[in-house]
Formats: sequence, structure tokens, C-alpha cells
Amino acid sequence: MQTISVFDIFKIGVGPSSSHTLGPWKAALAFRDLLPGLEEVVSVKVLLYGSLSKTGVGHGTDIAVQLGLEGFDPETIETADIPFHLSRILSEQTLQMAQAEQEPVRVPFDPTQDIVFEQRSKSFHPNGLTFIAHLRSGRKVRQTYYSIGGGFIVREGSTSELVERPRIPFPTETAEDLLHYARSSGKSIAEIVRSNELREYTAEDLNAKIDRYLQVFTSVVHKGCTAPEVNLPGGLNVKRRARKMATRLLGNPASEDPLDFDAQLRTITPDFTTVTSWVSCFALAVNEENAALGRVVTSPTNGAAGVIPAVLFYYRYFCKQASSEGERNFFLVAGEIGSLFKKNATISAAEGGCQAEIGVSSAMAAAALTEALGGTPEQTLMAAEIAMEHHLGLTCDPIGGLVQIPCIERNAMGAMKAITAANLALQSEADDAIVDLDSVIRTMLDTARAMHTDYKETAEGGLAVRVSVAAASC
Repeated sequence: MQTISVFDIFKIGVGPSSSHTLGPWKAALAFRDLLPGLEEVVSVKVLLYGSLSKTGVGHGTDIAVQLGLEGFDPETIETADIPFHLSRILSEQTLQMAQAEQEPVRVPFDPTQDIVFEQRSKSFHPNGLTFIAHLRSGRKVRQTYYSIGGGFIVREGSTSELVERPRIPFPTETAEDLLHYARSSGKSIAEIVRSNELREYTAEDLNAKIDRYLQVFTSVVHKGCTAPEVNLPGGLNVKRRARKMATRLLGNPASEDPLDFDAQLRTITPDFTTVTSWVSCFALAVNEENAALGRVVTSPTNGAAGVIPAVLFYYRYFCKQASSEGERNFFLVAGEIGSLFKKNATISAAEGGCQAEIGVSSAMAAAALTEALGGTPEQTLMAAEIAMEHHLGLTCDPIGGLVQIPCIERNAMGAMKAITAANLALQSEADDAIVDLDSVIRTMLDTARAMHTDYKETAEGGLAVRVSVAAASC
């Protein structure tokens, strides 16, 4: 049984895609670690396969592998400096493959020639990439990785790259396992997840780490609501909308100061139209930042990164019983629900369509909100089931291969469905439910396997072919 921490499901990184940007970035870092010594490298080539080839440019895969090979960490890199690094690599035709505190090793590298977009796919997973390094000794180091969704990577020849963890008191493979533990122990789902995480962290360290992630959620919403109303990169000429929406809703521009922005949000009168508009604004703010290569929390993917913070902000600003502890429970439950989909289905759009991204994030958010609002374990799992049930079959058809249309708006829709699912579950008798969460997870996997490849993040079906890039740019 895999042990997946909530911090495996949630990762701090750079947009626009977890499987096409964050995963390949991590693969490049992993490849560096395989090399006998960076000073021995005389050339590097990267081969991209399947979905990474078909939509890699739009998703920033070429950017990710360059920055990863140079040793930058997606969690800490100054995102404003990314264009400078890319421009330097292109103009100098050189990678600076430096170790910490050492002089950089300069390796000839032409991104236009040494990143190869193959027209075929690997059999194991649609998101494959191979690194090839030639050494001074004449030896060649070659390794293939697969980016399997949510920033997870698997090395060819290995079953998993999840780290070994201590044994946990509540090992969980299915939703039924989770419900069994809740009933037998009398604990809430959040308490069960916390007990598992406390095998690796002290209570103080765990709270501090959760709070750090919550702060990144807060920061990205604020940045999105205050960013200039410019077109997003990529050529579609999609204009940012979150700042204008926030200004209209507040009656004044959103404050550039995060604390003042928080104070502005706490003055809102929560009528239905205002609340639903703000939920959409929060979601758009995050995914506009994601599309602009900003820092986001993979939740469980970058393309779906806006759903969780939008619903978290709904809880924080529009629910009377909101508290800091409730937000931590929200985070823990969301991560656990994401792990159930990761273990039993997929969180990769290249494997399962957008149901694997927005659908999963909506299920995570629905369960998290239900728990935070005092729902029973049965109602919490019911909320996740309802949210996913109504995302089954959702395709991934990004126009121009970019995480913009329909992805950005789709986060707002996923957030609203999550809130609706939570409200339905809280007003229902869970014992009367006909569909359980495990059944809907298995159905999602069945649907993913039956879905035509054109609708799995290839930009070869749906809106991606119905609406041309040229038309979208008008």
C-alpha cells in the first residue's frame, strides 16, 4: 500500500502545468543527480514524447527542462527572473550546470536543436521524456522519466519515486478504509490524516508546514487580484480579468498590501451574487498567475490549482464558523481525497482528461469544505463523490496547447460545483446515497480508459481544433 502524504498531493511550484512543467522540471533535476560529475558533461539532449511533445511548448515543458538542468528549484526560483535565464541560455547557447557554491559548468546547449519534440509516444504513459548526456570519457548517460500527473514522476524501470515513509496508524487505500477508521476510532477524517502525518512531523512542525502552504494560496490569490490587466503569454491574447473583477466587486482597486486586501475582503456583504462572483474571481486570479508562470500550489495539478484556494477563500470570508484550525483541517482532508484518486485512478489529464484534474480538485475541495463546516465523515466522502460524479467524462482540449482556454474558467466552474456538492452533502442523509466515492473513482478510471486520445491533453480534439489559434487571438 502506497503511503502518500498530503504534501505529495500539494506541491509548491511554477505554472502552468504540473504534468508538463513541474514533472519534467523534477525529472531534469533527478537526471542531474544521476551524472557522475557535472564537470564531466560535454553535451545534453532532451527528447519529449507523446503529450509532452504535442503540447509541450504551450505548457512550458521546454522551459522546465532547461531550468531543471541548470539546477533551479521550482519551489524557490525567483519567477520574475525566469525570462532572463531563458534568454541567456538561448543567446549563449549554453547551460550553466552549477552545483551549489561552485563555479558553473558551461555545457553547449541550443534549445532549438537539443530539445527534440518526438512525434511518437512511449507505451508506459503519454508524458515521457528522455535525457541523454555525453561525458568526456566517451560514456553516455541516458534515462527516461514519465510525468504521471500532479508533479509526480517515475523513472523508467522503477515502479515509484515516492519516498519511503514510516509506518502510519491508518494506512488507507480506499474511501471505505477511511470510513472504517473514522467509525472505529471516533475520529474525524482530518484527525485521521493528522495522525498519519504526525508519524513524520511534530505537531508544531506540521501546523507550520500547513500554514506555509495556506500562505502561498493566499499570496497567489492576492497577486492575481492585483496583477496588471495585460495579456497572458502564449499568443492567444487572453487578457487577465481577476483585477478588474475584484475592483468592480470592491468598488475600489484591490489593495497592493496583503493585509489591507484581507481587510477589504472581510467587509464584503455576502449576498448570493456577490459570493458566487468572488469565488469565480479567486479561481481566475490563481489560474491567471499559473498561466503567467507564477508560483502556485499544485492542487492536485497546476491546471486545477485555482479550485482549492477559491473554495478555501469562500470558507475563510463567507462562512461564519471559519477558523485557522478549520483551514488546516480543510487542507488535510483535501490532500487525503486527492491521494485516493492518485492511488486508484489518475490525476493526469494526459491519461484521463480534465476529469482527472478539475474533477479531482473539485472533489477534494467539496470534501474539505464539508469537513470544515462540521460534516460527518460520511457526508465528507459523499461531497467528494457528488463533485466527481458531475465531472465524469470532462475532456482536456486546450486551445493552442496552453493552460488558458478553457482551463482558467474551468477552475471557477469546479469551485462552484465543489461548494454545491458540500451543501448537498451537508443537507443529506449519507446513508441514503446510492453511489459511493470508491465507485465513482473506479468509474472515473473506466471513463479515462474509454476516452479517445484526442481529448487527453493533446490539443487534437474539441475546442483545440474547433477554435484555431489565429481566431482565438482576434
